[in-house]
Amino acid sequence: MSHKTNVFSAPGTPVEQRTVGELVAERPGRSRIFQQHQIDFCCQGGLKLQDACTRKGVAVQTIVTQLEAEAAQKTDGKNPATLPLHELTSYIVNKHHEFLKTELPRLSHMSARVATVHGGHTQSLIELANVYQGLNEELSSHILKEEQILFPAIEALSTGRTKEFPLDGPIGCMIREHDDAGSALKRLRELSHGFVPPPEACNTYRALFAGLADLEKDLHTHIHLENAVLFPGAQALVAANN
Repeated sequence: MSHKTNVFSAPGTPVEQRTVGELVAERPGRSRIFQQHQIDFCCQGGLKLQDACTRKGVAVQTIVTQLEAEAAQKTDGKNPATLPLHELTSYIVNKHHEFLKTELPRLSHMSARVATVHGGHTQSLIELANVYQGLNEELSSHILKEEQILFPAIEALSTGRTKEFPLDGPIGCMIREHDDAGSALKRLRELSHGFVPPPEACNTYRALFAGLADLEKDLHTHIHLENAVLFPGAQALVAANN
């Protein structure tokens, strides 16, 4: 895993040589294209499109064609990547952190219940519950550190209340934890066979898998906004003040 924020390309850079993260930051609707091909645009958003396609065995021209088609469509709503940093932190807290505060305990209860009831004949559900619990604990601590330490520092820089704050350490820590979350999500997808429950699954079993799929989707967008937009923007402010 790479522990660096995304680097934005110079104007005129061919799309194949631009990073996946910056492409999604520019137009969030592009995330659907990358999700369709299981190309990671959050934790691995610093990869160039050509390299990301090579890793997944996808023809880069296929993705380029789909990106061109998406660019011809009208966008709906405001792109959060265009917000000032102090507004972006509020957006992330209100939309993504609040989602986690609601969903993490709900899914924790369901994963434990499903493992207890069905784990005897489907051992993967026991591992799934254990992996999820680790993710739950990590994310609960993660968002608290962001809200109490890193985000207030970024907001102070963005609004001119301070010109200096050592960000490299806190940002590096958050990105490493993002990578850990990405690995856990990947394992949850594997254990759940793409979040597809078996035909005989009960309603709680089905609701758990649907909730995990929603969690994955939200976290991909959440992590992308931080890795590809918020953190590079904050580091740029620090550099401009030095």
